[in-house]
Amino acid sequence: MKSSFSNAGRRFGRKLAHKLVQTQRLSRKTAAFAFLLAGAALVALTSLVFAKMADWALEQNAHWVQQYPWYAWLALPLGLPLIVWLTRRFAPYTSGSGIPQVLAALSLPYGAQKTRLVQLGQTMLKIPLTFLGMLAGASIGREGPSVQVGAAVMLAWGSWCKKHNLAFKGLQENDLLAAGAAGGLAAAFNAPLAGVVFAIEELGRGIMLRWERQIFIGVLAAGFILVAIQGNNPYFSGFHGEALPNMLVWVLLCALVCGVAGGLFARFLYKGAVWAAPERWRSWMRRHPLLLAGIIGLLLAAIGTVYQGQTFGTGYHEASGALRRMYEAPPGVALAKWAATVLSYWAGIPGGIFTPALSVGAMIGQQIAQFASLETGANVLVLICMAAFLAAATQSPLTASVIVMEMTGGQNLLFWLLIGAIFASQVSRQFSPKPFYHAAAARFRQRVQEEYAAGQAEKRPGQAPKQPTDGKTAARRRRPAEKQGARHRFAK
Repeated sequence: MKSSFSNAGRRFGRKLAHKLVQTQRLSRKTAAFAFLLAGAALVALTSLVFAKMADWALEQNAHWVQQYPWYAWLALPLGLPLIVWLTRRFAPYTSGSGIPQVLAALSLPYGAQKTRLVQLGQTMLKIPLTFLGMLAGASIGREGPSVQVGAAVMLAWGSWCKKHNLAFKGLQENDLLAAGAAGGLAAAFNAPLAGVVFAIEELGRGIMLRWERQIFIGVLAAGFILVAIQGNNPYFSGFHGEALPNMLVWVLLCALVCGVAGGLFARFLYKGAVWAAPERWRSWMRRHPLLLAGIIGLLLAAIGTVYQGQTFGTGYHEASGALRRMYEAPPGVALAKWAATVLSYWAGIPGGIFTPALSVGAMIGQQIAQFASLETGANVLVLICMAAFLAAATQSPLTASVIVMEMTGGQNLLFWLLIGAIFASQVSRQFSPKPFYHAAAARFRQRVQEEYAAGQAEKRPGQAPKQPTDGKTAARRRRPAEKQGARHRFAK
């Protein structure tokens, strides 16, 4: 009798201990999930505030340009040099889109170098600096900056949680960066699925990521939180269209034109203003970035004046109107918007190219329809060209197709979007062999490594700086020692 009671007591004790262990595991998983949702909410809310600021800036710029025709001639030549000075002085790693910085951070070795491009304090300055650029009238977007800001917010949140032993024990910096960056894109476009595809296709290209389940949960959570706040409304609402007769011919034609234009677009963005200028001017342009920004401001003002302000800002209203058959593109406006976006990027101010690229594609599609005298279905060509030009500019056809589909509600044309984006991406490679974002990321990575090596040399006087271990450096090490010594003397 006593033995049966004792056996029953032992079984009960073991079951109770097992249940307690299970409860502890569940509580830890629940807490980790809650902290992950909190990080995604921070990314979504930051993107929302950024979006509201950007929309207000674009509205004010359009109002002031309409009321005061001289506004652009004052704001752009004076505003761009001011923004460049503020960027170089206080936030030197925030210039340009923001996606190359995240890609460079993902590829840098773990340690002090990895977080330099996505430091929270500097990166958050990208929001007001991009806001000022939009207020002045530069052809820039907020989606690329949202990616860098989202990565910085999630990384800072994850580091704080790990420091206080709250959550994210199994996640590395790359995991947090990928979740925040893709979540920032999903929240910026109100497109959760596009964020996941962007993480896989763009962030995972050439970088070993573990793709923890928590990464995808964080990306989707950031997108769905914004959907819950703003509603399930497409970024470009009001599109209705069906496949046209001879649809394959139209898709290939649009993809060919957009592939050439997008490939040249990416090549010009990467090469920079110094490359495009005559050789006798290049030295002066390198020495005077503020004056160069002022000259670019004058060119942007001139282009915008000719086209009555249609090249200022993101071009959202023009693209939206073309999708709803409410916009008639004037001759040459696509080329003008193309040039305005390239010039804005060359100025060196923070700002993305996503939405301006979509606008360029929309204008190209509208002008192809006008040239072909296509009355019915012109907005379908606009949709195809939006995806094709974005794919050509970034060489990310899946991301471009899914983004355009989610932004417009054009699920019925996803097959044709994919064909156009893939073909345009292949054509683009003939003009820009390396994807633009990754080519720009290599520059940021090299810059960080050189600065880190210089800092290490200052800490150890008399010793040669520790060289980074990428492929280019390995090749340099195989060169003769005399060339290495000459290089170090030149660097000093």
